[in-house]
Amino acid sequence: MPGTGFREPKRKEMIPESHPLQELFQDLVGRHYAEEIGIRDPQIVAYVSHLLAEFCEADQLYKIHDTANRPLADVGEMLLESDPVYGPAPSFDRERQVRKHIGDYTLFFAGMFPESINQIRLRRHRLENLIEWIKAGKESYYIVSKFEHFEYAKVAPLFATLARNFEGCVYGLNRVKNDLAEMQHPIVGRPDELIM
Repeated sequence: MPGTGFREPKRKEMIPESHPLQELFQDLVGRHYAEEIGIRDPQIVAYVSHLLAEFCEADQLYKIHDTANRPLADVGEMLLESDPVYGPAPSFDRERQVRKHIGDYTLFFAGMFPESINQIRLRRHRLENLIEWIKAGKESYYIVSKFEHFEYAKVAPLFATLARNFEGCVYGLNRVKNDLAEMQHPIVGRPDELIM
C-alpha cells in the first residue's frame, strides 16, 4: 500500500485443506493436543494445523515488513512495528495484523524449533530467550483477542483461548515435532526390511 510504510505479501496458492500434508498436521496436532494438553477444541486444532502448513512457505514466516520494506524475522522488531501510538503502525488494524503474526511466529518457533531461539541474537531489538518469546506470543494473542468487534468478533474467542493455553500449545507442537522427526528416521521408513 503506498504511503503506509508496509506492503501486503503476494498471496500464493496455499496448501489445500484436502492435501495429505494438511491431513497429517490435523491428525498430529489433534492427537497431541487432546491426549497431552487436553485441548479438544476443533477450531484450535484446525488453526494450528493450518499454521504449520502455511509456514511451510518461507515467505509466510517473513510476511511482516518494516517501513523500509525489509522482512522482519526478529520478534523485538515486530513488537516495535506493531505499536500504533509510538511506533510505525499506521492503524490499530496494522497492530492486530502484526500481533497475530507475532503470536503465530512465536508459537511455531517455540514449538517446532525451540533450540533456534537463543541463536537469534545479534539484532538491536532482540528478544533473547524462550521465556521472552513465549511471553511475547501469549501477550500478542491476548491483544488480538481484544479486537472483538465487527469483522473480528467471530475469531476473538479463538485468540483468547490460544493466549490462555499458549504454553500448552507450544508443548503440543513440540510433541508434533518429535513425531515428525521420528517419521523421518530410516528405521521408520522401511519396517518391512527389518522384520525377520
